[in-house]
Amino acid sequence: MKTSDLSCVSRAMISTAAIVLFAGCAAAIGEPGAEDADELSSACQPRVPPALAVPAGNKLAFVYDATGVQIYGCDATATGYGWVFRAPEAKLYGHKGKPAGTHYAGPTWEANDGSKVVAAKLAESPAGPNDIPLLLLGAASHAGKGRMSDVTFIHRLETVGGKAPIGGCDATHVGETIGVDYAATYYFYEARGKKK
Repeated sequence: MKTSDLSCVSRAMISTAAIVLFAGCAAAIGEPGAEDADELSSACQPRVPPALAVPAGNKLAFVYDATGVQIYGCDATATGYGWVFRAPEAKLYGHKGKPAGTHYAGPTWEANDGSKVVAAKLAESPAGPNDIPLLLLGAASHAGKGRMSDVTFIHRLETVGGKAPIGGCDATHVGETIGVDYAATYYFYEARGKKK
């Protein structure tokens, strides 16, 4: 798999994004069992377009940053040839850049404790011109007991990079894949009133 040619500035932004969480809230909602998580989560709600609003009855539970690649494959399409999204492949990081899990096809988020949530896209909103869109996803299934067991909704926000390449896909490249560097912050929600 090839990796897209990002500038040094873009690479620096992506590696920095794994460590930068919003300071006043990260310690409280980035780690399991944090004190006052319910109270702080309301103060730390991300600002999102109305289309991405999480339904009432849910609270922000924790936040993980991610860095990795969005994988695209070169395919024949209805309009010719183009790069078609296959899957994400990223590492998740908690407070102070502590490794917290992985993100991969499904889309699936797997915590270090082995618990997983698979989610489906409910809505999207554009981000920067070179950045993958912001998303609201709803949990579709869970596996294992742990951090991801009670996730109801997920936001993908603060995206950097990750968009499919414009060219380089034609009949001679069908079947090839490419990984495009990206970073994002994932906000995980649970049902309000859930007992820890």
